[in-house]
Amino acid sequence: MQELVDKLKSEAGLTDEQAKAAIATIKNYVVEKFPMLEGAVNNVFGNG
Repeated sequence: MQELVDKLKSEAGLTDEQAKAAIATIKNYVVEKFPMLEGAVNNVFGNG
């Protein structure tokens, strides 16, 4: 996941905290809309 954080920081100009918050928001959204993908989402983004 650190690679995605770094990409968001360099390409979108986000801080470390903002990048992590964006990832958490996207992760939660996907799991909410597609609960059957929760395992795959957790594998990609982690359980945290």
